[in-house]
Amino acid sequence: MTVNLSPSAILDVATELAERRINKTKGPSLPPELTPTGFSDAFAIARQVSAQYCQMASTQVIGWKCAMPNGAKTIIGHLFANEVQSAPKVPLIPTNGQALIEPELCFTLGQDLPPRKTPYSHEEIDTVIGSTRLALELIYSRYQAPAEQSFHSALADGLLNQGIWLGPDIIPAQDETYAEFDLTITTADAGKQVYQAKHQDGHARAGLYWLVNFLSRQGIGLSKGQHVITGSYAGVLALPFNQKVQFQYGSLGEFEVEFVESH
Repeated sequence: MTVNLSPSAILDVATELAERRINKTKGPSLPPELTPTGFSDAFAIARQVSAQYCQMASTQVIGWKCAMPNGAKTIIGHLFANEVQSAPKVPLIPTNGQALIEPELCFTLGQDLPPRKTPYSHEEIDTVIGSTRLALELIYSRYQAPAEQSFHSALADGLLNQGIWLGPDIIPAQDETYAEFDLTITTADAGKQVYQAKHQDGHARAGLYWLVNFLSRQGIGLSKGQHVITGSYAGVLALPFNQKVQFQYGSLGEFEVEFVESH
């Protein structure tokens, strides 16, 4: 991958974005001369953000968010150990007074997948998945005007990620693609809402297969215990704070959480 931004420019942008993440603040768009215009620059910034943030927050990379590349968009982002939650009360930073989440599945590795010259097969990757859990991606942008950002500016900042919430293991289904199901969300305010949940890649592990081999080509391995989320089943959903929210992922399982504001 050819990176066009200078190392000093990448460091400057990454330091700013890492500080926003650890301080839970928003900031302006990047200056035009520092704005990534392609995947290589955006991913280089994101990797440096990860290094800076891990140092600032005394944490480590605990996994990845990803999806199959789609045209000009390659979706990949770091997950951090200090931003993984599993308690029934889920703190997250509000956006316009609401909790933004994406319903997903999370694959947790039961063995290491070190980088190597030959690609991993789907079957090899399947065998190292230690568990598959119901999950939520927690959403927040560190830009003051997220809708105005280019895809690559968003990728440099982690693609709206502010952590993940891990729920129970799924109830295995006969169709292991986990491609679609009825997603039911129930709140006191809105009652029961049913979404025709469909995975954007048509297979919940498609992004994982791509991620393992993409990272391997970069000399990056995945480790036992790391988590991988692979895309939303219903886009970004806005939900209320301070009331019980019930999620039913079809026949795969259910859970209840309460979102509370984190500032």
